[in-house]
Order: sequence, then C-alpha cells, then structure tokens
Amino acid sequence: MDFDNNETGRGFNKNKRSRKTIWIVIALLFITNVGTFFIGSAYSYFVPRSVKSSPEFKKSMEDIKDVDKFKKVFSIREMLYKLYDGPMEDKDMLDGALKGMTASLKDPYTVFLDEKDFADLMEKNEGAYVGLGIQVGVKDNKIVVISVFEGSPAEKSGIISGDIIQKVNGEDFTGADMEKAVSMMKGKEKTEVPITLYREGKGAFDVSVKRDTINMVTVKGEMLDNSIAYIQISMFDEHTGDQFNKKLGELKPKGAKSLVMDLRSNPGGLLNECVKVASNFIDKDKVIVSTKDKYGEEEKYNSTGGSYIGMPLVILTDEGTASASEIVAGAIRDYEAGTLVGEKTFGKGIVQRVLDLKDGTGLKVTVSKYYTPNGENIHKVGISPNVEVKISDEMKQKPYNRATDPQFIKAIEILKK
Repeated sequence: MDFDNNETGRGFNKNKRSRKTIWIVIALLFITNVGTFFIGSAYSYFVPRSVKSSPEFKKSMEDIKDVDKFKKVFSIREMLYKLYDGPMEDKDMLDGALKGMTASLKDPYTVFLDEKDFADLMEKNEGAYVGLGIQVGVKDNKIVVISVFEGSPAEKSGIISGDIIQKVNGEDFTGADMEKAVSMMKGKEKTEVPITLYREGKGAFDVSVKRDTINMVTVKGEMLDNSIAYIQISMFDEHTGDQFNKKLGELKPKGAKSLVMDLRSNPGGLLNECVKVASNFIDKDKVIVSTKDKYGEEEKYNSTGGSYIGMPLVILTDEGTASASEIVAGAIRDYEAGTLVGEKTFGKGIVQRVLDLKDGTGLKVTVSKYYTPNGENIHKVGISPNVEVKISDEMKQKPYNRATDPQFIKAIEILKK
C-alpha cells in the first residue's frame, strides 16, 4: 500500500482502523504460532521433559505469549509501509528480523537460515556443494580459514589454512557476519568472487576465486610401508564414519599394525560421525564425549567398541583441527589410546543443532557445551598435543611435501620405536 504524508480524513482513519484490526489478528496469530512452534516442535528436539517445568523454561514461555513485547515489530512494519519509498516484501522483512534476532546473541554459530542458506547447509552435509572449497571458523571475532580442500578452487587460488577473510565481494566482514560471508562465497558454478585476505607475514591481499562443484571425499588412506597405515579425514559428514571403517578394514589385511590418523585442517562436522571413528580405539560403553545444556542436562555418547583397540595410533593435529575432530583427539588423549602430534587445536567446544522449520528455512543454534571424557571443555582453549611439532609459516605457504613434513616424520618415528 502507498500512503501520502498529507493524507487525512475519514477514509484514512477507516483504513487505519482496518489495518489496526488486521495487525492485531496477525499479532495474535504470530504469538500463537511462535508459542506452538517452540512448545510443540523446536524445544522437543533438545529440552528434556524433566526441565520443561523449570522456572526458567516457564518464564521463557510467558515472555513469548506477551504480545506487548512484539508490538514494536508490527508498528515499525506499518510505518515502513506508510513512509518508505521503495519496494518492500513481507518475507524479506521477516527473514531480516529473524536474522537480526539471532545476530543479537553475538554467537556466530547461532543463525536463522533462509531457504538458500538452509539448502546449502543440507547439501554440504550430504557431501557436495558449489563453492570455493574452504571451511571457516571464528577466532578473536575474525573469520579464519580452518581448512582448504585438496584440488578446490580455493587451493588453486593460493588460499591456505590460517588466512583471515576480511572482505567478500568488496564488503567488510567480522566474525559476527560469518554465515553471511559464507553465503556470499557460494553461488553459481564457474562464477568468480573477489576476496580480501590477511595472512601473517604477508599482510592483506586480494584473490579472485572461481566457484565450482565441491565433491568431498572425506576419508583417504594408504599403506606407508609393510606395517604403518595412514588415513586422512578432512571433515565429518554423514558418510565419514562408515568411510573410515571401510578404509581401515581395507588396510588391515595389507599388514596395517599401526596407524597415523591425520586430523589437521579438519573443521569438524557431525557429532555422531566422530563418535563412530573414535569408537574403533576405545572400549565399548566408555564415554567418548558428553554434552551439557543450559538446564544442566547431560547427554553421554558412548563408544560402540571396535576391532582396533590397542592398535598403536598417532593423531596429527594443528590449529585447524576443530570441533568434531577435537572430540576424537580429546577422547584418544584422555584414554591414552594414542599420541597427539603437532600443534594446539582450534578450540571449538560447543555443539550446534540444526532445526528444520518445515517451510524451507532452518535454525542453527548452539545448544550445549561438550566435554572430553576427563570433563574438560576446550572452547577457546584447544587441545595441546602430547608431542608439539610446529610447521613454520614459510613451509605452510609452500606446496605440501610429505617428505619434509616434520609432524608426519615425527609420527612415523614414534610408531617405529
């Protein structure tokens, strides 16, 4: 609807009363739907029944039903329709409001996902998407490249782990805008996106990266000699646990008596998949990781047991080893089931859950902290390796060469003792 600032008279007042009535109805529907959604859907995903009677939970439900807390939203919308000279879409405004609501929490991992963002996330978890081939995280309110996929457009453009993303398509970004930056880096296949990066020792520089289809093979492995196997896990998607078990099962008959598991530049992924991997080396029913939510409710993820308990194991870690990969490293460290070699890990000890809102959109929300078997939360701290071996910045910028990789060399040295 268009309005003139000088519009007066009976017709306007009638329209105003009509609009007011409509917005009261909409407000009531909004509050009803919000309450129904939270009580009947979202909360049931992660709040146990035992805490739904808690004072904090009840207070949150009362706040949602208090229409006065939301009336400003509808008031601003009406003002915009009356005064704003430009195109307007209710859906865009609603999506913007929901994105703003999650952004106000100042947690870069809690975001409202519109149709495109939600579809992209689901696609990536299934193992393929169109993009640059990088995984990012937030450190010190900066968007940091955690890992670069082998053969990806990002790798071909010279992007490396540890680079800080400052701009995408000329727009400045901080850690609070991570999801928006990630969305802008995705797009149509074979199109280019300019990115400004900052690298320690080099300063700021620009690259132009051509988007492409990223088919992620998350597990690669081989025999290094007659007895030592090597398996690299690049991330934990919905196939990683089974792929790891299959690969290790293939290498065992070839003489694998010990294993180097490479989790460097592994940004994490799905919790259940990392539990599958760790279970191979930890006795059945022992806790691999536990989570604790805002209500103090604890959930334990136990080992399912495996055929490789007692196998000599070295895990390679670096500052790009994050989240789910830190769960594996933490469990192996705490049970002394292997030796961690390399550098301190990234330090992401919080768990997100993705809620399908059933209309093509989603909500990714931080729901709990996770703890290693010894009860340590490593968020913003990381895990220090048993044997620290650093790789110089100069070496990181050169093409990878296993023969000169000091962390890999140390792993082999430990397993051959």
